[in-house]
Amino acid sequence: MRVLIVEDDMELQGQLQRRLQRADFHVNVAGDGAEALFYAGQYTLDLAIIDLGLPGIDGIELIKRLRQEGRDFPILILTARSGWKEKVAGLDAGADDYLTKPFQAEELTARINALVRRATGYGQKLLTAGPIALDTINSIVYLDGEEVTLTAFEFKVLDYFIGRPRKVITKFMLIDHLYDDAPDRESNVIEVIIARLRKKLDPDGSLQPIETLRGRGYRFLIETS
Repeated sequence: MRVLIVEDDMELQGQLQRRLQRADFHVNVAGDGAEALFYAGQYTLDLAIIDLGLPGIDGIELIKRLRQEGRDFPILILTARSGWKEKVAGLDAGADDYLTKPFQAEELTARINALVRRATGYGQKLLTAGPIALDTINSIVYLDGEEVTLTAFEFKVLDYFIGRPRKVITKFMLIDHLYDDAPDRESNVIEVIIARLRKKLDPDGSLQPIETLRGRGYRFLIETS
């Protein structure tokens, strides 16, 4: 899961980055609105944390531009401003939630998880897609009621697919979801993971949950309930 932190206080930015990385998020950081717009155009983001008091393009304007560009990932506002008008302005611009500084790190993590669950339809512990069930709390997958053993990468790919049924998912999107900015990211690893998922989730070839779209990527064909 990739999170963009937009914060011009370098000390707080570093604290947030380290905190989220320890929680297994992939994190990009930006110190101003222009840099944030660049990252939003380069990466598939799952969530952005935006400080309202940014230099240059302020937080409100940044949120407006992201929404105008069609960026629909959840946005969490960070603000040192206690007045309700600024918070309302941020929400009206397109943000989904806010935290007032100072805040507890545990509350930040809880807000992030809640926003991501809401955005991907993960409001419940168990998601089902036909005979496939995914326990989002305990990271367990079942096929027709029987537990299926998946590697961490296989689970993350299936989790990504189930949250986006019938949408075209490119290899780049999957690589971006699995890895941080390491230079040795290999696209052929995705092919191996997809092949293993197909074998484990569809051993007799009757379900065919993952479609390959030549030159485009993949599509998970089963709607989530």
